[in-house]
Parts: sequence; structure tokens; C-alpha cells
Amino acid sequence: MDLNDFIPFKNEFNKAYQGITTNATHTSEKPLFDELRVRRYQRPMTDISDFILEKIDHWLGWMIKSEKTAVGGMNIIRAEVSSVLLFGLKIDVTFGLYEEKDGSGAPITTVNAKAETQIESKGDLGESRRSIRMMLGSMDFNFKKDRIKEEEYQCRSLDTKGSAAAMQQMFNNAQLQHTTKADGGVKATTIELKKRPPVQTIQLKPSVKREEPALFPPVASANDGATESYESSPSTRIPVEEIKLSKPKITIVTKKPY
Repeated sequence: MDLNDFIPFKNEFNKAYQGITTNATHTSEKPLFDELRVRRYQRPMTDISDFILEKIDHWLGWMIKSEKTAVGGMNIIRAEVSSVLLFGLKIDVTFGLYEEKDGSGAPITTVNAKAETQIESKGDLGESRRSIRMMLGSMDFNFKKDRIKEEEYQCRSLDTKGSAAAMQQMFNNAQLQHTTKADGGVKATTIELKKRPPVQTIQLKPSVKREEPALFPPVASANDGATESYESSPSTRIPVEEIKLSKPKITIVTKKPY
């Protein structure tokens, strides 16, 4: 016997702790709370599924999302629950039903359930657990004479580690949302600095000063008797005869004496 069993209100403390640290709950063979234990009934799967669909249709705040038969014969029923405690936030509830036969041919239906709260925090105040407990408690009350205990199931089942165990593993994968991964803190993301495209440089060359041709040809000196012609360009020549040198005329005005 564990000494922790003598702690008063231990179960209530555990529920309060789970309510502020978890937002997803599922049934299992050895749950933390007995209300989340896997249910098994000596009834056909159709009777159990019809009961679940009827309750979803009549309960306030519950709405059916889908119903389908998965590979292996498992019946999946998905519903959406509006939580009053969480101001209308939605809770996704999934029920999995699997039917098998015992040695005498009597049907045994296994019921699993999981619930996930769509909330941006680690805790949902226990609303996911209450949604599962609400449906499973109603099934226990309606099929209380057909419920099969764990010891009895181990004796009657022909394959305890077969399809029923595989279905249970699917529901055990219900994980918390909005939590960090188990491998440690957040990995650092590398920031790549984009290089700017190279600026095209334009090389400025100094302009070459072009020599303009003189407007007038050079004048020959007084000692030289001949005058050379000036060439402005190879193709254009100015003859010397057309150029006339103009000399300024000076007029002297004198007063005639009387």
C-alpha cells in the first residue's frame, strides 16, 4: 500500500493538476482516473453506436461531425462539444468501437474515446475529461448488466493482443496541443542575409579636347616674298587670293595757319 493513498482529497488534487496542465485526454487500460478506463460490453457494436449517436443528437451543445468504418472493422464516431466553462470553445471528441467474438460466439464490443480541446493554452480546466466521462457514464448506466470487467475479458477474448490492442494504440497517441517538442528548446532558425546585386560601375574617361582649326591662316613675314596657304582640313582649302588683309587708314586733320 502506498502512503500517498492516505492523503485526503488526493484524487481531486490530481484532477485539478491535470486540468491546468493538459488539454487532451484519452481512455486506456490503466488510466490515472478510473472514469477513463476502456469500456467493454457484451452487446453488438451497432447497439453501442446507435446509443452514442442518439445521445449526441439529443444533448445540448453536442454535434455529430462524422461516422465511418475504418480499416479492420472499427467504427469511428466524431463529435464536437461546446464548452460552457470555456466560453463556447470547441472540444473534439472521438469514439472508437470494435467488435469481436469470444469462444462461444457472443459479441464483445470495446469502446475507446479521446478528446482534444481547441484552446491556446496547456490546460482546459478538465473539460476534455468531463466530455468523455459524460458519455461513458451514460453508457455504464444504460448497459450496466452487460459490462465486462478486465479479468473476465482476458478469459473470454481469443486475441487480447490483436486488433483490439492495435485500436487501443491509436487512441493512446492523443497528445497535448500547443506544447514544445520533447527534444528540448526551440531550435534556432538561421537568418540568411541577402547580398545586394553588384552595382555596375561606369568608367568615366577624360574627354579629349579637339583642336579647332584657326579661322585665319598664318601671315608670312615681311622678309619672305611668298605666302603659304593654310589647310583647314584635308579636303577643304582656302586660297590665299580670297583672303585680303585690311590695313586701318589714319586721317590726320591739321589747322591751316592764317
